[in-house]
Amino acid sequence: MASRSADRRARSGDAEPGLLRALALTLASALVWGVAHLVTGRRLAGGALLGCFVLLAAAGAVAATFFRVDIVELAVKPDWLSGIAAGILVLGLLWVTVVIRSYQLVRPGGLSLGASTAGTVAVAVLCFAVAVPVSWGAYSTYLYRDALTSIFKTGGGNGRPVDAKDPWNGQSRVNVLLLGGDAASNRQGVRTDSMTLASIDTKTGDTVLLSLPRNLESFPMPPGPARDRFPYGFTGDGAGTPGLLNEVYQYAEDHPDLVPGAHKNRRGPELLKATISGILDQPVDYYILVDMFGFADIIDAMGGVRVKITSPIPYGLRGDVLQPGDRVLKGKEALWYGRSRTASDDYTRMGRQKCLLRAIAKQADPQTVLTKFDRLATATKHAISTDIPQELLPAFFALSTKVKDGAQIDSLQFVPPLIHTGNPDFALIRKLADKAVTADRAKSSPSASPSASPTASPTEGGTRPVTGAPSPGSTRTPTNPVSLDEACPS
Repeated sequence: MASRSADRRARSGDAEPGLLRALALTLASALVWGVAHLVTGRRLAGGALLGCFVLLAAAGAVAATFFRVDIVELAVKPDWLSGIAAGILVLGLLWVTVVIRSYQLVRPGGLSLGASTAGTVAVAVLCFAVAVPVSWGAYSTYLYRDALTSIFKTGGGNGRPVDAKDPWNGQSRVNVLLLGGDAASNRQGVRTDSMTLASIDTKTGDTVLLSLPRNLESFPMPPGPARDRFPYGFTGDGAGTPGLLNEVYQYAEDHPDLVPGAHKNRRGPELLKATISGILDQPVDYYILVDMFGFADIIDAMGGVRVKITSPIPYGLRGDVLQPGDRVLKGKEALWYGRSRTASDDYTRMGRQKCLLRAIAKQADPQTVLTKFDRLATATKHAISTDIPQELLPAFFALSTKVKDGAQIDSLQFVPPLIHTGNPDFALIRKLADKAVTADRAKSSPSASPSASPTASPTEGGTRPVTGAPSPGSTRTPTNPVSLDEACPS
């Protein structure tokens, strides 16, 4: 009996070093599939696993090097996202199976209970290390797809099928109405206090932002029921709606007969798009509405946004102040930065809002998006509504890449002293909007002349260049757009 016990201890002692070797081979197999199989003489299975691993790695490297844009464009295709999520889970399951099977092949016999338990725990930890990032990847893909399909609906572009080769249907520009909705707790409905038409060159990404003030009055309504009710311009409906441009959205929602056939939450956008199209004499293809309080959640999900404040801005209701200097603003602070009219005016606020959007666009880098993806997806889902269809997302993504990678972004605000909001000169508004868009189009043309540059605008007295772009705190408004890179402090 003593002899048999001693023999077992001897075998167990010989197996202990073998356990370390087995764990090392299992780790190697987790990093490069097939190692354990090849070491144990299973050449066919080992070669197959190694071949699959090399093929997957090579395919990933080639795709990341040569097809990066195509891969990123797949991220805005919901069907592909479903397949990617499923593929990630299958890959993770296969990977964990390889790890477990590798350990089974190289595990030595005769291990003591303690050594056997330690080996099993080590392999379980290794499987966990593989499963966690795989599960996170699949879950994030699901969250992203859910947010994408919640915000963007199917239905083609403007009622027509989207041609993958020509998604813009020959359009040289696409015009998107950017709306900031202020659904405050002390008021009923949504007021679109920020209204900007982004006219984007579909080839270069160069953009002109045409901004209308919230308090514009006496504007014409589009033909149909709206103009029938307000033949001489929008006048509102009593003290609650005195007739300002920011009331049109909610007025349409409250009066379905003005937009027959449109569903709830679509009546406002449709009437406002048509109204602004008439004011500017520019087509409005799509809209994006951002709820300003949801906007604060997006900024918090990013970890804040860095802006340069040039003068003190009152913050909150307790007398706090956003002091001048480089500041990282939290969501509510950024909301006040963009909305505050204390010691300033609507037009100064409009300038700050554009600079805030510019700062967010520049700071929403891939690292920020990836590390805070779940919070960003949830916040974005609840903050944004739009009529941009899913089918156009790849084209819009490619266009946004051009805008982010150095396209010129110019801004023109129709505010005093250029435009008197109480009695606007709509002929002048349309003329200046046309000049801004035409100048941007001419700038991207190889044959553009110097006078067609956005830094100069033809007037009755000749060509007047812009000298000194206004800051967000200035109310001076030139008759031609100015670059946001110059207008926003950095």
